Amino acid sequence: MEIREAITPNQVQTETNEFLRQRLVITNLFKKNQLNLVYSHHDRILLGGAILDSGEISLETPQELSSDFFFQRREAGIACLGGSVTIQVDGKDFQLEAEDILYVGRGTKRVLIRGTGSIYLSSSMCHIDLPTKLAKKADAETLVIGEASRASHRTLRKYIHEGGVASASMAMGITTLHEGSVWNTLPCHVHERRTEAYLYFDLDPNEKVIHLFGKPDQTRNVIMSNMDVVISPAWS
Repeated sequence: MEIREAITPNQVQTETNEFLRQRLVITNLFKKNQLNLVYSHHDRILLGGAILDSGEISLETPQELSSDFFFQRREAGIACLGGSVTIQVDGKDFQLEAEDILYVGRGTKRVLIRGTGSIYLSSSMCHIDLPTKLAKKADAETLVIGEASRASHRTLRKYIHEGGVASASMAMGITTLHEGSVWNTLPCHVHERRTEAYLYFDLDPNEKVIHLFGKPDQTRNVIMSNMDVVISPAWS
């Protein structure tokens, strides 16, 4: 498991772009038949990704967590980005198609993932026991927001959130930009409630994303490619 240290607003103003990318941008999360994990000191979030090729992957417990099992003090959302995968949670199978998300609750002892497709994992600390539950794309709360005239027309699907699949401390959803729109978040976030992580997927090989972050009067940017993840600190 790779560990990423936190950064401060002052560092955003003074450090090099290479330094900021080393702390915030994850470019190699998805590898074939291997579940890679990255741990951030920002809110102790843990991110993972894998590409399955008709194989099976077990979610192991990194030594750095100092836990008897992965979900001893954690919860997670596991999204199927494409293809079809089966996630077995303590012996019970859940079938996921593209853009379905499975919430896995605290206390889960064993998770096996098999099939053909890509999966993305987002995990947070957890203080209560909640049931594991599958959120299908068709059942997610769906909002069409933004304006085409401001290039921000998009569809937001909420999966793990208040009013949807319950969690202790995390939220998870998928945003799809409409044709001609380029802004994923407009207006920008102004709260400091939680760290967020953005995975950009389904981009063409020649397409890039410019991700802006920092304080309103001191912004920076990083260039993102398909399947890249960026950690957005709570203060950004």
